[in-house]
Amino acid sequence: MKQKVILDVDTGVDDALGILLAVKSGQFDVLGITTVNGNVSLDQATANTCKILQLLGAEANIPVIRGADRPLLRPHYFEHRIHGADGLGGALRDMEVRQGAAEGFGPDYIVDRVRENPGEVTLIMTAPLTNLALALMKYPGLVNDVKEVVVMGGVVAGFGNVTPTAEYNMYVDPEAAKLVLRAGFPSLTLVGLDVTRRALLKDEHIAALGDTPIGHYVKESTANYMQRYSERNGVRACALHDPLAVGVALTREVVTTKPYYVDVETRSELCDGQTVCDFQNRLGQKPNVQVCTDVDADAFLRLFVQTLSR
Repeated sequence: MKQKVILDVDTGVDDALGILLAVKSGQFDVLGITTVNGNVSLDQATANTCKILQLLGAEANIPVIRGADRPLLRPHYFEHRIHGADGLGGALRDMEVRQGAAEGFGPDYIVDRVRENPGEVTLIMTAPLTNLALALMKYPGLVNDVKEVVVMGGVVAGFGNVTPTAEYNMYVDPEAAKLVLRAGFPSLTLVGLDVTRRALLKDEHIAALGDTPIGHYVKESTANYMQRYSERNGVRACALHDPLAVGVALTREVVTTKPYYVDVETRSELCDGQTVCDFQNRLGQKPNVQVCTDVDADAFLRLFVQTLSR
């Protein structure tokens, strides 16, 4: 049987690549994709998600459900510099959405599908964690009913990508992230910048996708992202942040994980959104997260290119 999953996205460039990997893998029964405010507005994230499913020819089989249109307590913080005005680098600007979002509210959808399939659903979260926090507020029993949660977010031993200490998804809604990390999920894996920065999509990988609609889409959507990454880091590449979280859900063999206690800073002038990992157990708390500490980047990139080339 295929693994039941729900994707939670704020569809910008790398969320879209994650959706492509999840659907093209053929290993998932994607019960739905919930959208949330983040890289772009909720409306834009929802439209982008619908367009990616149309690109895949999967719009009739996978419902898209709108979720939270703002963080729990904070104002919006978009990332148009990286993802472009539309979130997809302009790659699908002329595509019209044929099938829009389904009825419902993302957090409710997560709760309902998990309760219908106790112990079977993996949540792959590649956006600010607002929807999952709201789902937990509605139904705390979600903690014990999900199979596992895979979160793209945070950085435990490096620097941030929106502030000196904070990764974007955690920074946008740190209160939601704190609630999720403290909820007590038996299986929660954190796929942070420590590993995603080593999973770099380069021109040769895009060329290997071939002269296909997906190959053309990936090249166009990542062009501005790669330019920005080059200016900041001196390497022409697109970090596969969100696709790596999907890759971890597909096969744990691409990463090394270690159990740690992790929390999120919410009351700091300089460090809001920082993921604080207690490497030495100074707080005396039980580990609550499997933290990705290493990645076999070559193996993951082979998986990514081979899957999208099918």
